[in-house]
Amino acid sequence: MYVIQNGTLVSAERTWRADLAMEGGKITAIAPKIPISPEDQVMDASDCLVFPGFIDPHTHLDMDNGVTVTADDFSSGTLAAVCGGTTTVIDFATQDRGSSLAQALTLWHKKAEGRSSCNYAFHMAITDWNENTRRELGDMAAAGVTSLKVYLAYDALRIDDGQLLDILGECRSLGLQIGCHCENGNVVSLLQKRELARGKRGPAAHPISRPPEVEAEASLANCPVTVVHLSSAAGLEEVRRARARGQTVWVETCPQYLLLDDSRYQLPGFEGAKYVMSPPLRSSADREALCQAVRNGEVDTIATDHCSYSFAGQKELGREDFTKIPNGAPGLEHRPALFFHQFAASGLLSTERMCALLSENPARQYGMYPRKGVLAVGSDADVTVWDPKAVWTISAASQHHNVDYTPYEGMTVTGKAKAVFINGVPAAQDGEPVRTGMGRYVFRNALNY
Repeated sequence: MYVIQNGTLVSAERTWRADLAMEGGKITAIAPKIPISPEDQVMDASDCLVFPGFIDPHTHLDMDNGVTVTADDFSSGTLAAVCGGTTTVIDFATQDRGSSLAQALTLWHKKAEGRSSCNYAFHMAITDWNENTRRELGDMAAAGVTSLKVYLAYDALRIDDGQLLDILGECRSLGLQIGCHCENGNVVSLLQKRELARGKRGPAAHPISRPPEVEAEASLANCPVTVVHLSSAAGLEEVRRARARGQTVWVETCPQYLLLDDSRYQLPGFEGAKYVMSPPLRSSADREALCQAVRNGEVDTIATDHCSYSFAGQKELGREDFTKIPNGAPGLEHRPALFFHQFAASGLLSTERMCALLSENPARQYGMYPRKGVLAVGSDADVTVWDPKAVWTISAASQHHNVDYTPYEGMTVTGKAKAVFINGVPAAQDGEPVRTGMGRYVFRNALNY
């Protein structure tokens, strides 16, 4: 048995002082004082917070974009996740056009199995909507893949509005969730061509070709839906309108949209390429609007959209044409610390609210609660012990991502994962791995709409 003593346990509703015991991959006891036997392993968590392991519901690991493959695969990406305090990721298995959902799911299991240091689940991205794909939706639910994603942007991935409406209807009948990349692909393509015709070929043209309006313009059908990586005040207003109509809309945003702004695209030389992602970084006014939405309780989950490409050799593919810069940035390892520093350490949000946004809400929304997302007897023993007073500086030189930069280089933050347990076994200590490859596939349940 492994016992965490003297910590302050955190849930979405309260914090309290207690010991916590783990055995056989489960939490077996929570009490003011748990008796210790000689064979037990013990950690003193005095002055630390004890969270249910953080969940990142939006990652892209070992993803081939048709030109290059993300720098982080499941081995390096999940190792970085654990070192930062994340114990479960939900990655995107992506259907290739002309292939089946089953083929995509099989491929992603091969990518992850035996290589993941944290637990993992999959969303399924639909790129080829046809009758066979329609029939496969039930098979996906039976396999524990209960959330799907559709793209309204990217030529190789996007579907049209009629297909979207059809997919939404099918998913509603099966209790499956839909996440939507809300950018109008036709408008983006037109704006990209205009910028190139004007001779604008550098990273600064990227946000101009993807203004906030292309996010807000993507309408929401009358079905429960998740807006992933919300980046703009205009998009937020559309969410508010949909909710006012009575529609269920879950909102996800990411640290990059809460901490950074579009001034990064004006950096000298080609440095702005490090921040080319979709949606792009927005204005400081957009950033402040999203921060306020987090504080107001209008945001449900904080993810990363971790999609890492090294600057050297990958981002540089677009030196002469910004449309060829691979879209994406790293963030898996640093998400908990960035969020804690900005909101909890500063007093803007409680640690309970942080627990909701990074642990409990994603577990509930994506069919994993109460196995995950809560510290309770019988729940999975995924636990993050957090030192709220640790002060450290984020750097590419010390990160565990397999990428040569971080968007947060040089940021000094307060708060760090002191110890991380995966299925009741120590996986990281003081930001460094102690055991790898322990991650298991997480079967998720469908929702009752």
